[in-house]
Amino acid sequence: MRLYDYAASGNCFKVRLLLGMLDLDCERVPIDIFAGDTLTCEFAMLNPVRETPVLELDSGERITQSNAILWYLAEGTAWLPDTPLGRAQVAQWLSFEQERVMGGLGGPRFRLLTGRATAEEVEPRLATGREALAILGDQLMARDWVVGAAPSIADLSLFAYVSVAPVEVPGAVAAWLDRVRALPGFLDDFVPYPDNARPGAGSSIY
Repeated sequence: MRLYDYAASGNCFKVRLLLGMLDLDCERVPIDIFAGDTLTCEFAMLNPVRETPVLELDSGERITQSNAILWYLAEGTAWLPDTPLGRAQVAQWLSFEQERVMGGLGGPRFRLLTGRATAEEVEPRLATGREALAILGDQLMARDWVVGAAPSIADLSLFAYVSVAPVEVPGAVAAWLDRVRALPGFLDDFVPYPDNARPGAGSSIY
């Protein structure tokens, strides 16, 4: 397998987390989003949406969208529940992550760190992020993991951008973050945005 990957992307980080925890052999192909790597014709053949991550299978088939990749990799493992209800609940939280966590925490963090917006400008989005953290905190108040009695890809998906939230997280969420970090195979290689991610410093779709 081959992972086309941007080190400063939370969506890529979550895939690297699962690959490491499953101890899967996967070639990592660095993609510099802000150096124009996704703007090439070659990358458009990998993903016409020009986003990372992209997982290329040994067969040549490709999977895009981070949560779809997580689901594919988790099939047949303990990271994906084997009951219809458990799988539906994982899907529910994967959607929540993209709609509420990505939009309310990941997006504002990107804009703040790269100088694309002020704190005042991202406040409406951060309000969504705080609400998402409150909902997640309620879910974790009396349980260790988001779905069921064991960690799943729902936890890894949520972990990526919650772990670097630009706002304070509830106590139950902070304790859950520590539990994820203590899992066997955990490796934190989520890096800050480089200088070329700032406005006018590079070329990208953003």
